[in-house]
Amino acid sequence: MSGRLPLATVTTPLSSVPQAQSAVSLAAHTTLRLGGPAARFLPATSATELIDAVRAADTAGEPLLLLGGGSNVVVGDAGFAGLVVRVATTGRRVDSIGDGLVELTVEAGEDWDSVVADAVDQGLGGLECLSGVPGLVGATPVQNVGAYGVEIADLLTSVDLLDRRSGQVRRVAAAELGLGYRTSVLKGTDSAVVLRARFRLTSGGESAPIRYAELARVLGVGADERVPAEAARQAVLELRRGKGMVLDPADHDTWSAGSFFTNPVLDADTFPLVLARIQGQLGEGVAVPSYPAADGHHKLSAAWLIERAGFTRGHQGPGGRVALSGKHTLALTNRGGACAEDLLTLAREVRDGVRSAFGVELRPEPVLVGCAL
Repeated sequence: MSGRLPLATVTTPLSSVPQAQSAVSLAAHTTLRLGGPAARFLPATSATELIDAVRAADTAGEPLLLLGGGSNVVVGDAGFAGLVVRVATTGRRVDSIGDGLVELTVEAGEDWDSVVADAVDQGLGGLECLSGVPGLVGATPVQNVGAYGVEIADLLTSVDLLDRRSGQVRRVAAAELGLGYRTSVLKGTDSAVVLRARFRLTSGGESAPIRYAELARVLGVGADERVPAEAARQAVLELRRGKGMVLDPADHDTWSAGSFFTNPVLDADTFPLVLARIQGQLGEGVAVPSYPAADGHHKLSAAWLIERAGFTRGHQGPGGRVALSGKHTLALTNRGGACAEDLLTLAREVRDGVRSAFGVELRPEPVLVGCAL
């Protein structure tokens, strides 16, 4: 079995880099539609162009920002005083590895949901619960993207990375990436560039085991049951649409960076103290949603905390130009005519309100470029 697009060829010698554009607005390249200009802007349409552009910038000592789908980034109003390389590489391949398993190899610049849709159409299972997630393939291992009971860590086998220190390309196993809740060793560092990723999927058209309670209810199945991958994909897309988490240019509730805050994870000592504080504020009988996490930690729902701290859906920020989504309190949205500082002001208000009410520090999920909370 083989995919329809050839993989880009990686070469090691430095070749000429296409001419970059000047003063390109980054707002046009982010799902929030916010952000100032890039001093220089360059789309890289092949792995060779991407490698060469990064090497050239590093050799020249020029500040470099790699931009994918712009769905998980907040760019400050001053923009970026350096080179912004837009990752636009394409190519997919499917290889059989036996026992009903295949390995899907995808270039970093491919649109994630298009890859998921194509995998489902080819009868491959595993990715369907990550349907509708905006952005590009190269960002998924960095963030360890997850939704509806599935994480990239469950499927990823390896990535090809450009090591910016050595300038070399190497394959790195998923086990070496430190994949955790919405994080990896690649997050928060610019030492490496993801060129492509590989995923282990199943053939036969069935989904991964359904582990997310809300999704299981919609599908009418029990925990860990499998369904046709297409049925799982459509159910996930409907759930995401209901929360404003499927991009729609006409719907300002989707002019966002997705979930702005991660669910807080508390250690075993802090968890009971926070529970006591919440119950002191809301009453001892309140049921606080929590979920077990690694190493004896506990995960709380950021959306639940935001709502109980007094922030309702549609809560507006400065001038009504930004607001919490009318569908989901975790999404901070641009209502039109906003600037990045408007959004950050709203984010600070929500963060500080939750901290004041419950003593829990919410942390942003998007990458902040040229700005800070």
